[in-house]
Order: sequence, then C-alpha cells, then structure tokens
Amino acid sequence: MITIADFSAVIFDMDGLVLDTESTYSIAWQQAANAMGYDFSDDFCLSLSGLHYPDIELKLLAYCGAEFDLQTFNRLSGECWRDHVNVHGINIKHGFSGLLDLLIQQNIPHCLATNSLAVNALECLELAGIKDVFSIIVSRDHVLRGKPEPDIFLKAAELMQVDISRCLVLEDSHAGIVAASRAGAVSVFIPSIAQVDPLTVELCDLMLDDLVQLTDTIRA
Repeated sequence: MITIADFSAVIFDMDGLVLDTESTYSIAWQQAANAMGYDFSDDFCLSLSGLHYPDIELKLLAYCGAEFDLQTFNRLSGECWRDHVNVHGINIKHGFSGLLDLLIQQNIPHCLATNSLAVNALECLELAGIKDVFSIIVSRDHVLRGKPEPDIFLKAAELMQVDISRCLVLEDSHAGIVAASRAGAVSVFIPSIAQVDPLTVELCDLMLDDLVQLTDTIRA
C-alpha cells in the first residue's frame, strides 16, 4: 500500500488520467477514418492510448496499409476533434479535484507530464477549464524521447527538484507505466480502458479504479 509518506512529489499524466481526452480523440479518429473510407474499431483507437504521434502513425499504417494518407487523416481528425470539443468541451476525470486539494493541503509538489505537444496540452487544459492548475508542464517537445522512454518523467522530477525515486507517477496507459518503470519512479496505474495488459499490471506498483480511490488510499 502507498501512503503520503512514501513519496515527495506527484507527476500526473494528462490524457485519460486528468482529462477524458481519449474519448474525444477516438471520436475524431473514427469520423476522419469514415470520411476516408476506413473503419476504426473502438479497440484499435484505444490501442493508441498514451503513444506519441510517430508511434501512432506507424500503427495507422500497419492497420490501414502503406497507402494510407496520413496527411489527410491528420487534417481531418484535427478538424473533427476541434468541432467536437468546441461543442462538448473536455471533461475532467472523476476524483482529480479532490486529489489536487489533498496535495495542496499537504504542500506536495505536483506537475503534469504528457506525450502531447505543449500547444495541444495547453489547449486541452483550457477547454477543460483548468489551464492554470499546473505551474510545471513537461510535454513531448521538451524532451528528446517520449513515453515509453523515461525522459518526460526524469525532466519533471528535475524541474520539481525531487529525486525521481521519490516521485509518484499517475498513469492510465501501458506506455506511461513503462516510462515510469524505466525512470525509477513509484507508479500507480489507473486504467482508462477495460482491456488491461497483464504486463502493465506487473510493472506498476499499484493499480486502482480511479483518482478517488487513490486519494483515499494515500490519505490512509
């Protein structure tokens, strides 16, 4: 069991952990694919969760074939995503506010570490109404390698001036948990999809249902 005494700082992933962006991406990807004559299953879209974009492009080509027009897909999916979030916004994941309040009360440093580019991360946070919550944001363009490599988490620990071994990383994806493990951080896995890779469970230090359960756990 992990308690507050076991760590000195918290590193939040964004997509699927703080924000329910995964569902908005899936909707946009499926709409763009349909417009191009392809059919993306829910499972395929969820398999892209947590990956940085070069890896997503490789999976798209493997799924659709080498002739798949990535440029057109990127343009259409971006348009579909913006149309959707401008109408519906982006939801904050259940339990985030309570956990944040606890960290602030305990004076525990925290930051955001995401595979998204900075401009995209800031747009998502603004659409969710929490653009000023994180004073430190480490994004894909701040490091040489994205998740599943450890660079993003190591950079986050450096900016918070906390040893990575004393950082609690909160992740919803396999790529994120692999990155946390390689970095040497303590990790909590809160899946954003129903189908969980057994290796992810093996690599994480703790698996929980949501951020509410995490708050109750570390407070105990």
